[in-house]
Amino acid sequence: PTMAHSKALLVLENFIGGKFIPCSSYIDSYNPSTGDVYCRVPDSGKEEVEAAVKAAKDAFPIWSSKSPMERSQILNKLADLIEHDLEAFAQAESKDQGKTITFARTVDIPRAVHNFRFFASSILHHITECTEMPTMGCVHYTSRTPVGVAGLISPWNLPLYLLTWKIAPAIACGNTVVAKPSEMTSVTAWMMCKLLEEAGVPPGVVNVVFGTGAKAGEALVCHPDVPLISFTGSTLTAQRITEKSAPHCKRLSLELGGKNPAIIFDDADLSQCIPTTVRSSFANQGEICLCTSRIFVQRGIYSEFLKRFVAEAKKWKTGNPSDPTISVGALISKEHLEKVRNYVKKAQAEGARVLCGEGVDPLALPPGNQKGYFMLPTVIADVKDESCCMQEEIFGPVTCVVAFDTEEEVIRRANGVKYGLAATVWSSNVGRVHRVAHRLQSGLVWTNCWLVRDLNLPFGGMKASGIGREGAKDSYEFFTEVKTITIKH
Repeated sequence: PTMAHSKALLVLENFIGGKFIPCSSYIDSYNPSTGDVYCRVPDSGKEEVEAAVKAAKDAFPIWSSKSPMERSQILNKLADLIEHDLEAFAQAESKDQGKTITFARTVDIPRAVHNFRFFASSILHHITECTEMPTMGCVHYTSRTPVGVAGLISPWNLPLYLLTWKIAPAIACGNTVVAKPSEMTSVTAWMMCKLLEEAGVPPGVVNVVFGTGAKAGEALVCHPDVPLISFTGSTLTAQRITEKSAPHCKRLSLELGGKNPAIIFDDADLSQCIPTTVRSSFANQGEICLCTSRIFVQRGIYSEFLKRFVAEAKKWKTGNPSDPTISVGALISKEHLEKVRNYVKKAQAEGARVLCGEGVDPLALPPGNQKGYFMLPTVIADVKDESCCMQEEIFGPVTCVVAFDTEEEVIRRANGVKYGLAATVWSSNVGRVHRVAHRLQSGLVWTNCWLVRDLNLPFGGMKASGIGREGAKDSYEFFTEVKTITIKH
């Protein structure tokens, strides 16, 4: 862009040791709903990561020696400050990511606030263990201490929500952090950095380095002074992180993709099931790792389900994310939109039926959004289980609906993918709900609902969907080292 043009662009800076530091080179970031460059993001590498890790190491002794109560007060203050600016954060998240303003206002930013409040509270309630061995004259007890500098790498689909879900437990436990948000959605992380000092977070406790996974992410993962890496993103990137961190024996928490089934038995309450399953398929443009992308419907209700499901999906309006009546915003990037569209083309080529959405219904966009990355909610029927559309994570507003006959068969088919993150089961038979939930290879199973979360509980997936769990107890265990101490008296 020309100089005159670039003046209008938002330019982000890295946040290192409590200061904003300009970078020598930058990456363009696009507004997905218009297709225009609107922001420049630092293209950080080894040097910037080195400076951030040093700042985090220097801040560690003071931060880790604060009491849980002191850290708790600071986290609560930060939550208050974000909440006070909720509207500005929501506007920024919607513009940067393409999600609807409604979703950013009601889900992303409130959840980011809640993440800080939740861990500010939970850190006060962890207890250590003590056992006695009277015959040996010994007492054993455990103590937990923060680990050090945590490397946190977060994705572009729920930018501030998933970044704070890592930062909050990491610093609550007394670690210091170097975070790298996605280069495609860095604005809300940068806005949060502006509030850290006022919240009372000492310089160097939270450092944010912006840039790509290949450069900034790699430098962080390979740094010898970063013993923990918490990553949310693709299974492919996670393989690379695992390889790169192996020589340093790092502790990893990996939350990866999903190919989540919904199983709908013929005794399901369709008046609840259909709107919820439309939401679980298309919320946030289908760009949530927990979204439903395979819907198994018992044969007796298959045709009725399809008819009602498609009618409901067609009610979801696609368009300008800042319009509060819109349900589906823009996808993250031009490349991603192309990838998602290609899955629909493949399904058609294999003989599946596209019942609504991509290539079937006209997409009418307002004049300012003609170049944006939009796609209608798309429903595909009669897809073979071995099709890439039923095996691979599409991560867009696309869901596949197929019929099944028996409970035994549907469990086998639902488990027949490499992922195991989330599943939903719809049935009014309590025994069946428990049986099926028990046998699904899935870290989370929702029955007769979707995305009802309690942050106390373990969150994470099986198989290729990840390693480790997040939640009150699980995050605490990940972000601390346990020591067993034996005293003979």
